[in-house]
Formats: sequence, structure tokens, C-alpha cells
Amino acid sequence: MIEMVIEQRRRSLGGGLDVGRVLPFAKRRMIGPFVFFDHMGPLDVAAGVDRSLDVRPHPHIGLSTVTYLFSGEIVHRDSVGSYQPIRPQEVNWMTAGSGITHSERFEKARAQGDHLHGIQAWVALPEADEETAPSFSHHAGDELPQWSDKGVQGQLIAGSAYGLTAGARTHSPLFYAHLDLDSGADAEIPSGHAERALYIATGAVEVDGQRYEAGRMLVLGTDVSRMRALERSTVMVLGGDPVGERFLYWNFVSSSKDRLRQAAEDWKAGRMKLPDADDQEFIPLPDDPFLKPPPAMS
Repeated sequence: MIEMVIEQRRRSLGGGLDVGRVLPFAKRRMIGPFVFFDHMGPLDVAAGVDRSLDVRPHPHIGLSTVTYLFSGEIVHRDSVGSYQPIRPQEVNWMTAGSGITHSERFEKARAQGDHLHGIQAWVALPEADEETAPSFSHHAGDELPQWSDKGVQGQLIAGSAYGLTAGARTHSPLFYAHLDLDSGADAEIPSGHAERALYIATGAVEVDGQRYEAGRMLVLGTDVSRMRALERSTVMVLGGDPVGERFLYWNFVSSSKDRLRQAAEDWKAGRMKLPDADDQEFIPLPDDPFLKPPPAMS
């Protein structure tokens, strides 16, 4: 059975960049360790676009960010010295741990125009790894296994599923895959994890005899094992083992509210290093009544 349907909520990141926010959701904060899920675009960008479209340097703690594109290009820079353009069917996996800062720039779009479409996800780290050293890795080619079977073209983004394992180092059991389905194609949904979901990026699918359209995440019961495409569709399947309750404040994730407060204070005071190659501007800590500092732990 389908436990819940979560519809994306449109959010503006500024500069004309809108996303469909899926996780966190008030009634379902996480799917396994996945604590954040944004659908970016699709967005046509004309050459010469203003730099306000870019995501300026900003901080993270306690999580891994997972960037995956269907189309377009983004340039990543971070405070551990990484510089990496990401293109379709590649993965940028950044583990923030004790703290990292990064930027995401749309340099190709500015130079020649682009069609941007992708998914940004955050994976919460287990409590024992929340303060691990920050790191970054880029994955492409054989590190992201692909397969094709009866109208289904798949690519494993992270973790293990379909008898395959992707290249990024994960800190807890999970799976994350991209499926393109021809109309009428039937696809397996990985099992073996306590929590699972699928997100329909384009098209429409049938699960348990019910039609579901693009822009919806289906939280799956243990009995759901397959889906069928009702038209050509792109679907992300994801899940994993829970890592425990997590608190979010702005770009920070932690099992401790006190740690969130410390991270916010560190950023506001300028104690978090900016990317060496992108240190002339940054996103300030929001002054927003809906993002007031978290209360102290009792």
C-alpha cells in the first residue's frame, strides 16, 4: 500500500531559480536517512543571465549533499579545495560532517544558455559520523552502474540495489536510483530497507492500481514491489535504514539542537572558511521569523 503521497511545494531560491520542495514534509520528515529532497527546474536559462541565479557560498554540517542532473551543468567549489563541474548522469557527493562551505555556479548557462533540470538531496549522517571530517567526491561512468531491461533504463546513484553498488562512500545502508521508463514498462522497486519512496520527476505511473502524476513522492509500504509507467516517465527510487531523529535549521542538520545553534553562530561570526576559489561573497544567515534559532535542548 501507499502510506503517504507528498506533493512538491514550489519554493524560490532567488534569482529566478525555483525548486519543488518535497522533503522535509510536516507529516514525514525523512525517508530512511534522506532528510531533504528538492526538484530543481526544469528551467530554460538564456545566455547572459545575471549572477543572482547562482547559489553563493553557504555552509552545511551533519549531512551529505547529493547533486544529480537530468540536464544542464553546475560548477561546484568548496572549502576543502574542490572544483568540479557536474553534468547529466554524474554525481557530486559532498559530506559536510563537522562543517563545509560550498557554492554552485551556473557558468555554462551564463556563457551560452542552458536547460537546467535535476535533483538535490541531503542524506543525514549517523550520529557517530555527524562530526566526521568534511570531504567531496565526484562520480561518473562505471562508478554509477547502468542497466536496461524491457523498457526500463536505470542508473544507480548511491548505495546498493538491483544487485549493484555505486561508487560514493555512504555512512549508512541506503539506495538511490534514477529510472527512465517507456510507456507501459514495468519496473521493480528495491526492497530490503525499512523505509522506501519513489518520486515521479516526469510522466505518470501506476502503483497498486492507482495513477500518480509528476511532482509527487509516494511513501511505500513494505508490500509495494513494482510500478508501471502510464506514459514515458522519469522516476527516482530511494530509501534506507533510519538514522534517528534529526533537527534542521537553514542548511544545517544535526541530532542536537545545541549543535545547530553553534553552527549558526559560527557562520554569523565568520568562523567557517569559505571556498578558496569563491570567497568574495556568501549567503548570510537568514533573518526570518520562521527560521528563529532553535531552542536549547532540555
